[in-house]
Amino acid sequence: MTAVIEVKELVVRYGEVTALSGATLDVAPGQVTGLIGMNGSGKSSLFKAIMGMVPPTTGSIRIDGADPALARRRGTVGYVPQSEEVDWSFPVSVRDVVMMGRYGHQGLTRRPRAADRVAVADALDRVELTDYADRQIGQLSGGQKKRAFVARGIAQEARILLLDEPFAGVDKRSEATIVGLLRDLAADGRTILVSTHDLHALPQLADSAVLLLRRVLFHGPVADALVPERLALTFGLDPLATGDAR
Repeated sequence: MTAVIEVKELVVRYGEVTALSGATLDVAPGQVTGLIGMNGSGKSSLFKAIMGMVPPTTGSIRIDGADPALARRRGTVGYVPQSEEVDWSFPVSVRDVVMMGRYGHQGLTRRPRAADRVAVADALDRVELTDYADRQIGQLSGGQKKRAFVARGIAQEARILLLDEPFAGVDKRSEATIVGLLRDLAADGRTILVSTHDLHALPQLADSAVLLLRRVLFHGPVADALVPERLALTFGLDPLATGDAR
């Protein structure tokens, strides 16, 4: 199976700080891949490098065979950022946020056409936010905000979606809704890469898991990722306290 995200020996540095050190990862199409790591492990840097928002110091990234910047311009890849990266006071409605996903289909004028309005309406319906379409984005709950950005990726028709901590600050009901939505998108052939701290939800969410601590420590079945020895390494604990991770 050909990978749609190919990361080879990726190094990302911010001045003297090394965020990623030789990370290598292949993500298969039509699956949900969970990305696990503690704060500062490089998860957000990996996402931003895949999106072409952060240049690699060394190494390479290919998205569906293309350079990340080109893949983003083509609308191949969509990104749901962490909540703290969004200005929730900005005066735009939920519908406006989702319509941003259609910019690549609208040309220079960015004037919505009938097809754009239909795509936005369908995306809002899919994430169960039709009744909130005219609300200012900051007025939504945490889970609703996340679903609005997922709707933006759906309207964009992105075949690859990256979600950075979509379950942070959401209640269990919203989390279950988002998990179900991501599983449905994968069943439709989308490729989902999602970072999360919620290890309990991982078996229901993901087909495979990646353990990251500035480099990829493990990529494989979720059950194998969740063994204590591997998690100890991932979260910076002494592996000798729990055994040797292989």
